[in-house]
Amino acid sequence: MILISKEQFLEEHNKLSPSNLQATLTLLNRFREEKKPLMKDDGWCLDKHRIPFISWLSTLDKTDKKGAKKSKKKEIFKNYPETHYDA
Repeated sequence: MILISKEQFLEEHNKLSPSNLQATLTLLNRFREEKKPLMKDDGWCLDKHRIPFISWLSTLDKTDKKGAKKSKKKEIFKNYPETHYDA
């Protein structure tokens, strides 16, 4: 089993996959979180992880895949003190 970096895995996966199964680093991170028992090692292995990743990826709907490409920052609204005074 040859372990590679997440970036190398992503590059190889996208090179071998059709456009509907293209991935992002965000999707790889999400997969790693959801499949912790499978991801015991620090690295990624094409032979071991690619087929489970494709299966997992194919279960996502389009909004999940598109949403993963964009940053999901939560907007923060702050209450500022009133600044208008009676003269």
